[in-house]
Amino acid sequence: MDSTEYVWMARGFGGQHLEVFPQEDLIATLTAWDFLPTSTGTDPTPSVFLALVKTKTCTDTTDGQISTSEKQEAGKQGTQNPKAYALYLKGRSYWAKRTRADLETAVSYFNQAVAKDPGYAMAYAGLADCYAMLPTYGASVEDIPKAKAAALKAIELDPTLSRPHVNLGGMKMAHEWDFAGGEAEFKKALELDPNDSHAHQRYADNLCLLGGREQEALAEINRAHQLDPLSLAISVDVGSVYTFARRFDEAIVVCKKVANENPEFADAHNCLALAYWGKKMYPQSIEESKAYGKLTGERSDSDYAAALERGFRSGRWKGALSESIEILKDQRKTGYSVTYDIAEAYAELGDKEQAFQWLNTAFQEHDIGLMRLRTDFTLDPIRSDPRFDELVRKVGLPQ
Repeated sequence: MDSTEYVWMARGFGGQHLEVFPQEDLIATLTAWDFLPTSTGTDPTPSVFLALVKTKTCTDTTDGQISTSEKQEAGKQGTQNPKAYALYLKGRSYWAKRTRADLETAVSYFNQAVAKDPGYAMAYAGLADCYAMLPTYGASVEDIPKAKAAALKAIELDPTLSRPHVNLGGMKMAHEWDFAGGEAEFKKALELDPNDSHAHQRYADNLCLLGGREQEALAEINRAHQLDPLSLAISVDVGSVYTFARRFDEAIVVCKKVANENPEFADAHNCLALAYWGKKMYPQSIEESKAYGKLTGERSDSDYAAALERGFRSGRWKGALSESIEILKDQRKTGYSVTYDIAEAYAELGDKEQAFQWLNTAFQEHDIGLMRLRTDFTLDPIRSDPRFDELVRKVGLPQ
């Protein structure tokens, strides 16, 4: 990029023109903004700004992590405060990385954006996105009320935003087991913005778990991918939807492509781990779990993968499952929401009594894993037991 484009960016930032900048430079230029002199209240000279962009590029924020739809949404800005806007964009870049640490960093940036502009609806929507997603990455479900409050605040500030309805839809399905109410929220989000790729993605993520709606889920995730083909999260979720439809080969092709092209994107390896598990390719599944644990930086993930490897070495897959149960029980004592995961392992081992004991505990804890009772291949060994249908009925999964 030449210096005139950088200068135009520097002078246009406060004029709400950031959305027209070349996408690949969004995060680099945003990072440079942090280093601009602010005490004078004036834009830097062209030479000063260009030097800052070249020398102060953030090394831990990848431009490709912000998807096309996120950049388009960011282009709407939603605030007259350029610093709030900059903080919001940083939050989105970390939110897109999909690890617990990055989501927590995103929360910090969104909170800072709200502090700069308390009426910033999109920043509240960003908080809702993070809080709603954190339990999926091992955080406490205590974040869910925060997600709901942030989503409702965003709607209060700007009723035209689709994203808060996406979060309300996911929360109603996963945490309240209000499947009709959740679907209504997703449809409201898509009514407000039919081209919101994230809305199509999250709708697909939920539909694919319920059972009997695989084709709808595939249509939704493919629409999301069509709208935002550069989003790594959406590309991986194409593979996840295939996995829950038990089309494991297709899932592996999709997620392997993402992993090969973006080896640092953790969720691609998690997708592969589950798809290989479904195909009973256990050594490959363990290797992908190890890669996932290394990339997330979470000890819980790396300890789990190490337990699988250790158990497999001594007792093949049954040994791996047995070792994983012990590590999951230890993690549960420290607050991780893994009750359903323990039940899955016992079910695969064929220990029906332990599997149902832990499934019933998961029901009492309102574990979000129970949403996938009808589609989870690990539960196949216990699916014929009458207690299974009773549990499905109690959760209220659509028939």
